[in-house]
Amino acid sequence: MLKWIVGIIALAIIIATGYWFSIDKNVRYLILNQPSSPNALFWTIPQRDAAFQSVDKLGIMPKREIKKGQVQPDLTDGEPLTIDEQQLSDYFEKQRIAGLVVIQDGKIRLEKYALGLEADGKWTSFSVAKSFTSTLVGAAIKDGYINSLDDKVSDYIPDMKGSEYDQVSVEQLLTMTSGIAWNEDYDDPESDVSKFNYHTPDEGVDITVSYMRQLPRARKAGSQWLYSTGETNLIGLLVSEATGKTVSDYLSEKVWSKIGVEQDASWLLGPTDHEISGCCIQASTRDFARFAQFILNGAKVNDESIVPDYWFELATTTQADIGRPGSGYGFQWWTYDDGTFEGKGIFGQGLLLDKERNLVIAINSNWPVASASEFSQSRAALYKMIQSSIDKEMVR
Repeated sequence: MLKWIVGIIALAIIIATGYWFSIDKNVRYLILNQPSSPNALFWTIPQRDAAFQSVDKLGIMPKREIKKGQVQPDLTDGEPLTIDEQQLSDYFEKQRIAGLVVIQDGKIRLEKYALGLEADGKWTSFSVAKSFTSTLVGAAIKDGYINSLDDKVSDYIPDMKGSEYDQVSVEQLLTMTSGIAWNEDYDDPESDVSKFNYHTPDEGVDITVSYMRQLPRARKAGSQWLYSTGETNLIGLLVSEATGKTVSDYLSEKVWSKIGVEQDASWLLGPTDHEISGCCIQASTRDFARFAQFILNGAKVNDESIVPDYWFELATTTQADIGRPGSGYGFQWWTYDDGTFEGKGIFGQGLLLDKERNLVIAINSNWPVASASEFSQSRAALYKMIQSSIDKEMVR
């Protein structure tokens, strides 16, 4: 009997050990090194390295799938881009880049990975998701769900009635010129951006609505730009209320199932079961690049754009002065005087779109800090290096 018991215990240990080593290495790391805070802004660098590429595998974070549909991937390799490999490696090291995909003239010219990420690995987008969310507003207008950019936020989100958002238009929400007070300081645990996803919502009210409707007015609506992730969350809820669909399902219907992505993506959910629309799409770097290419091509499906004809003329050009020469803000896109525009997020996520060069650059990273001018300037320099390499080809 004793031998039988010992044998069962030994077998259980072998099975448990096998199961442990079958778990994704990043998940194992997080099990052994659990963050002390639920807020990723205050995790260690190794914890973020592991988490940003394993959210879909953790199984504990609520999310909704973004289905890829039946369109087969058709992205092919082009001629490798001639680039200084040492300089590129230096950028990877300094910026802690996990994935870089460069598409030019519709073909992959450069692809490189680090930090354990591979081509089929997914990464968390952070505020790059804002540019996805704004595109859904354009689609909802084209589909007739939203009447006008001049409509008020509370026209579509009834629980916002009686708040300062009665005075805020859909367009002002898109350009972050609502005039509502907001603190986006990533280093401050008491800032709005740190607290709003952990707010206890009023009974029966979405958490974003519950938090945002209590905020005071700081400026007249439309008079000043102020970056606010909370307002992008409101945009996503507005789209959902207008369409009667989750933003994940609507994104799948209008975009993800149409552009030949390789994998389903996912979108993290807040405590009241709505997508965190200002953040948190999980997809591969290649598939992020495919989305950027789709936008660069005018968001067309079967030669017809999913957004109104005027949309990108407004969305990807400066609509709000952000106080930085050469830069501005469109509809959840960062805009530049050279005609390029960018979706970008904390910790170094980026999508640069360059019409002149028919170029898109997708980057996933884990900077040592959420945001800092030093790293933003380094990312801009990497973009310039890639653009310069293409320009040299054109003059040969």
